[in-house]
Amino acid sequence: MKRKLIADSGATKCEWCLVGDGKTTTVFTQGISPYFLSLTQIVSLLQKELLPFLEDKEIHEVFYYGTGLSNPDNVITIKAALKQLFADASIEAHTDLLAAARALCIKQKGVACILGTGSNSCYFDGKEVIKNSPGIGYVLGDEGSGAYLGKKVIQYFMYNTFDEDLRARFDFKFQTNGNEILENVYKQPLPNRYLASFAIFLAENRGHYMIENILEDGLNDFFFTHLSKYNESWKFPVHFVGGISFAFKDVLAELCNSYGFDTGTILQNPMQGLTIYHRDDNDQ
Repeated sequence: MKRKLIADSGATKCEWCLVGDGKTTTVFTQGISPYFLSLTQIVSLLQKELLPFLEDKEIHEVFYYGTGLSNPDNVITIKAALKQLFADASIEAHTDLLAAARALCIKQKGVACILGTGSNSCYFDGKEVIKNSPGIGYVLGDEGSGAYLGKKVIQYFMYNTFDEDLRARFDFKFQTNGNEILENVYKQPLPNRYLASFAIFLAENRGHYMIENILEDGLNDFFFTHLSKYNESWKFPVHFVGGISFAFKDVLAELCNSYGFDTGTILQNPMQGLTIYHRDDNDQ
């Protein structure tokens, strides 16, 4: 049986799954962003954090999915790094969007959506991403994402829209103020992650009408802006992956129903589906 190594990487964390020998094992390393790490740094990181886990096992195939791989130069860097470590293996490197599509649709036609810190979507024909609604980043877009929903929470706080109960819960949870929020959003690095960190307030306060309004409006913005642009949304299942998807799957199901979509699979992360996608036919 071939041993397959599958990676799902963001900028902060990378999940590696070794499939073979009749079992599946998982390890996490630091995330890998070829925008911030050189070829040498990537190789060094994996030598320290990944290779000990593999225990000198021969790897036959590597399937790497990660951030920044819409840039062809970054694909070259990732492949070169992996080739240094797994010289005899076949190596593929793809975008996180293709990871989502393969994990959710497996080898069937469908619409695949990512709702995490950011958001994205595509129509997948069972083999390739055929259509992709353009993303314009967290400042102008990322509808339905953690950053988008977190921004709504901050707006309710900054504009003093929360009622007294929610205001007290917010103050107790975050221990912050307007000046500190503005400093983090406009002057500190990674403001999208900072914004997304406020989305947990929504999950922890379900049932309050203001919280439900934020969720329904914020997620509907994703449906209206992106999913309604695909004719395929009414023909094939609409699937979702990501922390926001998993936390608010009931709202997604209700919105799918209201739009007349067939709700598909909802996963917290892609790896479960990727191991199925890459499994040999004789292993199924």
